Amino acid sequence: MTSSGVQSLEQACEAFVAWLDRRVIAAGRGDGLDRLEVAPSGTFWLGRLSCEDEVKDGLNDDRSERLDPCAIGIRLRPAGGPPWSMSVTVRARAWGKDEPKDPDPRGRWWRSDLVEEVVSVLVDGAGTEAGSKQLEDAFAAVGVPGLSAKVKVDVEDWHKQTELVVQLVNTSPIKAPGLADSHLFETQIEVRGLSTVPFQLEALPDSFRYDRQVPAYGVNVGVEVLAPDVFRTTDTVTVQTFRPTYWNGADAPPDLSFATLAADPIPQLTALVEALAAYDEAHWSPSVLDARQAAEGWTPAMRAEANRSAGEVFGELDRLRTGLELLRARPELCRAFQLMNKAIARSARGYDTWRPFQIGFLLATVRFLVERDEEAEYVDTVWFATGGGKTETYLGLLLTAAFFDRLTGKTMGVTAWSRFPLRLLSLQQTQRFADALAGAEMVRQEENVGGTPFSLGFLVGQAGTPNKVVPKAEKDEITPDSPGMPDKYQVLLHCPFCRAEKLTMRFDRKRWMLEHRCTNPDCTNGSRPLPMYVVDQEVFRFLPTVVVGTLDKAASIGMQQAMRGLVGPPQKVCSVPWHGFTYAQRSSSPNGCLVPDCQGGPALRDLPMDGERFGPSLRLQDELHLLRDSLGAVDSHYESLLDHLQQRLCGSRAKIVASSATLTGYEHQVDVLYRRRGRVFPQPGPRAGESFWTMPTDEPLRRFVAVAPRGVTLEHVSDRTLDTLQRCIRELKDEPARVCADAGIDLQHVEKLVSLYGTDVVYGTTLYDVEAAGRSLGSNNTVSGINVEQLTGQTDFDEVRAILDRLDHPEPNFDDRIHVIAASSMLSHGVDVDRLNTMVMLGLPLTTAEFIQTTARVGRRHPGLVYVLHKIGRERDAQTFRHFGPYVRQGDRFVDAIPITRRSRRVLDLTIPGVVGARTLMIREPASKQRLSTPANLRGYARDSGMSPAGEAAEIAALLGFDDVTDPLHCEQIAQWMREWFADLDDPSTRARFTSELGPRQPMRSLRDVEASAPIHEDRRS
Repeated sequence: MTSSGVQSLEQACEAFVAWLDRRVIAAGRGDGLDRLEVAPSGTFWLGRLSCEDEVKDGLNDDRSERLDPCAIGIRLRPAGGPPWSMSVTVRARAWGKDEPKDPDPRGRWWRSDLVEEVVSVLVDGAGTEAGSKQLEDAFAAVGVPGLSAKVKVDVEDWHKQTELVVQLVNTSPIKAPGLADSHLFETQIEVRGLSTVPFQLEALPDSFRYDRQVPAYGVNVGVEVLAPDVFRTTDTVTVQTFRPTYWNGADAPPDLSFATLAADPIPQLTALVEALAAYDEAHWSPSVLDARQAAEGWTPAMRAEANRSAGEVFGELDRLRTGLELLRARPELCRAFQLMNKAIARSARGYDTWRPFQIGFLLATVRFLVERDEEAEYVDTVWFATGGGKTETYLGLLLTAAFFDRLTGKTMGVTAWSRFPLRLLSLQQTQRFADALAGAEMVRQEENVGGTPFSLGFLVGQAGTPNKVVPKAEKDEITPDSPGMPDKYQVLLHCPFCRAEKLTMRFDRKRWMLEHRCTNPDCTNGSRPLPMYVVDQEVFRFLPTVVVGTLDKAASIGMQQAMRGLVGPPQKVCSVPWHGFTYAQRSSSPNGCLVPDCQGGPALRDLPMDGERFGPSLRLQDELHLLRDSLGAVDSHYESLLDHLQQRLCGSRAKIVASSATLTGYEHQVDVLYRRRGRVFPQPGPRAGESFWTMPTDEPLRRFVAVAPRGVTLEHVSDRTLDTLQRCIRELKDEPARVCADAGIDLQHVEKLVSLYGTDVVYGTTLYDVEAAGRSLGSNNTVSGINVEQLTGQTDFDEVRAILDRLDHPEPNFDDRIHVIAASSMLSHGVDVDRLNTMVMLGLPLTTAEFIQTTARVGRRHPGLVYVLHKIGRERDAQTFRHFGPYVRQGDRFVDAIPITRRSRRVLDLTIPGVVGARTLMIREPASKQRLSTPANLRGYARDSGMSPAGEAAEIAALLGFDDVTDPLHCEQIAQWMREWFADLDDPSTRARFTSELGPRQPMRSLRDVEASAPIHEDRRS
């Protein structure tokens, strides 16, 4: 309760989550049930034990025993030598069955009373068994004669220290007279009286930040510590995480509100930097580290790690000081920072101040705007807990750069190109960009800042929005009259200027533009189309201030000359108003204008700005950790190509800023991807979960519940879990007084709780799992009327928008709402819906980073509940279940280093055509002042300009970072490819119609073309 004695919404949410969890566990164990119509062994997945003989008669391997075990236990490390004494409390129930002649209307199966026996155990060095007769008599006493069990203690003395495994084993016969079911149910053991020492978590190395001690390990179960040396098994492993606060300084935080920083930022920024300096001195000075080393018993390696971390922390402090001094010394930079704050104040909803780490990042990186060459050497990565505000952080940096560009003479063109590594860019992420840029545009107008309006481009291509709109369709091309046009291509969820959801789509044939328009008569944007471009060719025609899109589109740089506008200057400007920039002349665009059938003629206008200023200031990479394996390898070559083109066209390189869910191996990943040095912000603090920028509170964030199903399929457990969650929410809605009394909730919160917990997410790691979950819920649930929707990479663009809208604005009638979202990895990035607070995971995701990102989609603002259904037959899932507590609390340490290399010869074979094509389109053709789209034209240019296979191969090897000494095979591969390309070019009888068709292979159309798909067949029992 609050100080006033009134229960807050958050307290009600916390109590409701605990009640939901109790109900789900009860459904899995059978708690509270007296009768069943069906066999309990096919119903319950928690607390049950198969009989020992049945396990022995099976496959007799660890995997099959985990799927339906005959024992549960606790692994302990005794403090002394043998003999060891302990008491083991055994708890269990059984299920019997009535005779057919005496049916019970509630069901023939009945539950026995609880067996609860304390077994005294004395163990010598060889192990022992105890309690068999005692437990057999106890089962007979509750009406289930024939059932039997024993307490077994194994002594394992081959480890570094002796370990005891205390187990309850079901020794019942498979079949016996009068025995209806040989399983034991609701089993539990409790061990007391044994003095123990903790284990050291083997999966992680020593670190001065983390505690690796584990009191005990479970065998087929979890373990909770009730008191020192008192251990009890649990059927699930529950880990509660807590919401952070974003300040850990000694004094009150400075005023970092948008209004204050827009008016006079220097005093508050100075206070922030001084507070950081004081914190660093108090926690990272040599004397402080000396004291911690002595008190905590650090090894020399741990102290060396602490010294390195201290150096990085003080280096971070120096960068903040530099950023502060630049704001003091450079008026145009300070003004850009102030205008950015004013813009964010316009666009933000629900908050009016920065979190300190966000401003810290801006101060640490703003130097790139005035010292571009030096800062371009570094990739600055924002590393912070998901939901902490990373997107808003780099939006602040982006707007600062956009205003700085305008104030220093860049009046148009792209300031930032932001890429997301998924096929379907989150519409919510795009909306955030649009809102921020609309706020900036309003400020630009008010402050009389010159240049074209701030605008946003959406570059995802045919999978989401059209590559182009043509007058007459050929193949799959889009025309103004295509089915669904123009409404299906609405990207924005609301007007970024006025927030009204009164958007309409229109195709303007005169301007040849697909427009978002706000129909609110009071909108500050008036009747003008919103500054939003969703057709690829419109992005190239108008070069919006910020381009957001999927990583895949970078491949177009090798085929589409108009992509040049994202790395350098376009060629000219069409003389027809609203036609925009022009590029290469082609048969379909004889003057280079991208508007079909342009009547402007050859009289083009010169660029109104120095061409070198067209190079973008920033390339933003969201979710850096997903650029791995083949995708990362391909992208590394295209990143080098983008740098090469911008350097040749503008004499500069873009600054790269990224966000990531993990730090593991980021230095290597950044080096491979970008051939630059990696920096991370903020640096981790002196202890896990604590730094100057953040510390945990006692406010619940997410309750993680690890489940290892026994004897039934994962799909059964998922269905029953979701069925129980949906039944609970309906009980709350229909019987609020009873449920509130049972859960300890004030009645005033019922309506809000129904909204916040009425939509569950079931998350599958494969499309098969997602689709199966959706189908299964439609047929196997006991609750009627569960509405299921899917969110996967296969979901149509307009359907995604409609689903998100329904989630944000649920129907008034609960029965009409979405009750379950069956989702794949597309949900795990950038989808922020406050009403998603319960999740069921069908198996562990393939990587820990995905686990972190996925589970962060629930509990964004209110306490969340996540059930992780382990595919316990898999070794990785079994190991994670064993140390699930540390896995959740120290998740970033379980993240594998990113597997990535740029030296794959297979990948090189795929990327060479794009590199050659891009250099031809972006550099050669503009310099030649003629069309080089056909082999005949290019042949003449190559001859006249002195192009040669050796020369081109040397340039390509250099731009990709290969040299003859360290990479002779790669250099020879490039040289051989170029020899074949030139041979094809020089052949008058070549079958190539266009230059992109020359050589052994054509350029990639998507960076994901490297990813071969293959069917995966999985044992569904796991």
